[in-house]
Amino acid sequence: MRERVVIKWGGGLITDKAALKTVRTDVLDNLAEQLEACLDNEMDVILVHGAGSFGHLKAKQYRLAEGRVDAQGIEGELTQDEAVEEVRQDMLDLNEHVMKALTKRDISAVTLPPHQWARNTGPNFDGDLSLFEGAPPGIVLVTYGDVVECDGDSEFGILSGDDLVVRLAIELPRVKRLVFAMGGVDGVLAEPPQPDKEQNLLKTLNKKQVFEGDHASEIDVTGGIGLKVERGFRVLDHGVQVVLVSGETEERVAGACLGHPVRGTTLVA
Repeated sequence: MRERVVIKWGGGLITDKAALKTVRTDVLDNLAEQLEACLDNEMDVILVHGAGSFGHLKAKQYRLAEGRVDAQGIEGELTQDEAVEEVRQDMLDLNEHVMKALTKRDISAVTLPPHQWARNTGPNFDGDLSLFEGAPPGIVLVTYGDVVECDGDSEFGILSGDDLVVRLAIELPRVKRLVFAMGGVDGVLAEPPQPDKEQNLLKTLNKKQVFEGDHASEIDVTGGIGLKVERGFRVLDHGVQVVLVSGETEERVAGACLGHPVRGTTLVA
């Protein structure tokens, strides 16, 4: 029976978060090559990617994570409804870059945009995850953080990729591991990274340990490293291995997916 891995490519890894709609093509190409290694080793892949500079900047400006708010509290030329449509299109544009990187490696992949199949936000969002079960072996199913419709007065909100991976890792059959591929760090650090200072990497992390995460709250509309760790422990509680690694180092993501010992952070009970 083929095993399955859920991989999250962070938005800050595949884009330059400080520059609007800027893709790190070299990183994408390397990640696609590592994903191919998983397929070559008879492992099926569910891929979730973040938004980075294709989603967070505009979503932050128009307060999309808060749902419907008073227009007087927003500085910008667009209405919130226009911003919702633009962010959705921006995410489709980013996903196209992801799919092109996979196509270069002759990887067969299908994208399932969340605004077409999911509703509400957080790990208890509503959506038909059976869509991800029926793919033939070797076909990569891809999804991403997106703006989705919500019940009640909020009307819409941000469904984070970190919430998507929780449900996919827990509810789909045969999932062996969840791997977070991140930019700028080797895993979870005891304190935020500083220039010219060696990273204090936590090679293992349990729920009682304390760490100080680096969260770009002026840009990010989700929860940064703290959300990844919290969601990761939910997945670990269901018997799925969880590893956080750098996505900027050759072979490290593939190694983590295949269960090899790599530099990074492994969540432990």
